[in-house]
Amino acid sequence: MVIAYAQSGFCNESLRFYRELRKLGIGYNEYSFAGLLKICVKSKELELTRQGHGQVLVAGFLSNLVICSSILDAYVKCSEMVDARQLFDGMNVKDILAWTTMVSGYAQWGDMEAANELFDLMPEKNPVSWTALISGYARHGLGHKALELFTKMLMLHIRPDQFTFSSCLCACASIASLNHGKQIHGYLVRANFRPNMIVVSSLIDMYSKCGNLAVGRLVFDLTDNKQDAVLWNTMISALAQHGLGEEAIQMFNDMVRLGMKPDGITLVVILNACSHSGLVDEGLRLFDSITHLHGIVPNQEHYACLIDLLGRAGHFDKLMNQLEKMPCKPNDRIWSALVGVCRIHGNIELGRKAAEQLIQLRPQSSASYVLLSSIYAALGRWQLVEKVRQLMDERRVRKERAISWIDIESKVHSFTVSDRLHPLKEDIYSALEQLAGHEEEEVASPDNER
Repeated sequence: MVIAYAQSGFCNESLRFYRELRKLGIGYNEYSFAGLLKICVKSKELELTRQGHGQVLVAGFLSNLVICSSILDAYVKCSEMVDARQLFDGMNVKDILAWTTMVSGYAQWGDMEAANELFDLMPEKNPVSWTALISGYARHGLGHKALELFTKMLMLHIRPDQFTFSSCLCACASIASLNHGKQIHGYLVRANFRPNMIVVSSLIDMYSKCGNLAVGRLVFDLTDNKQDAVLWNTMISALAQHGLGEEAIQMFNDMVRLGMKPDGITLVVILNACSHSGLVDEGLRLFDSITHLHGIVPNQEHYACLIDLLGRAGHFDKLMNQLEKMPCKPNDRIWSALVGVCRIHGNIELGRKAAEQLIQLRPQSSASYVLLSSIYAALGRWQLVEKVRQLMDERRVRKERAISWIDIESKVHSFTVSDRLHPLKEDIYSALEQLAGHEEEEVASPDNER
């Protein structure tokens, strides 16, 4: 019963049966703990995971590789990589599942250095472990690293799976590398690979973000089976990115007409489409339609989109009314959206309050401090600007350096602010100086004075 309820997602019922089992004292075995650990993995509750770990240790089942790997997975799901690493290091026998769980965990939570270090130490690698590292690089803004790893994977004749292709296409989208995206698409065609809806959606997203919406739309139109909300959501999002709000709304209407049920992501992408095209009334109507007719319960992300929709159009009275009516306390997404629209319209005082709330919620995010500092600067409050900088120093918050990429002859080059490590730095800075000189000559030209 413990395992059955846990597998069905009824964590509370499963936990109740487990506790009854413990109270009755009729004995328990590794299967009892397997049920408990399924609850830990599904619920992502750290304290429960630690209690389960302790009970397994006392009962002497920690040497069971399956149970130990389940505890490891539960810690990773709770983002507790310190406890996970301690357990992993103490394992006498580590199978490929344990290694891959750790690599995936580090990659998922953004510690790519640790993920890469463990990946290199793996005695045996499989497509899942390769994909875990590729996905981590793609997710955390290192698309060029993801593509380098994918190339190495192919050279070693390791067959990619659906998740590998999806992650690599996301990497191409993140650095706008159309050439690499086309190469991956070509590989799929040549290998007669039958992509699932996730890969097809990733193709559409890649083409859209690389500036080729027409090909993305063609991929969508040529897809026979469109009975998947992910596919429609991706196409609506692509239209939104290109400022085609009315076409995005038409796409949503087609989706509903064909019997597809919108989900929470649909509400996010259609609100973004309306927001970026100034379609306020349509956005509000769709918000009401999707939440009432289709039964979607709005969450913080949906309200953040609503704030952005109203704020971009300058409807601050309606915006504040929505904030007050929200059934939950605003989180960092909502305050961040509010700061963004305040900067657009110069609503400095409201932006300052929102930025201060944002810092309280994300004290280690440099973006929050930069936003507040720029608002104080706009007010001419230079002492407060300096205080924000001092606060960043005290909390050891460092502003992330901006990075950009360019794809030249199928090779991705990355550039950062004040980059002195690039192998061609001398040529780059020389070219920049020449461009700056030409610009000064243009400004000083008599033709420009007329």
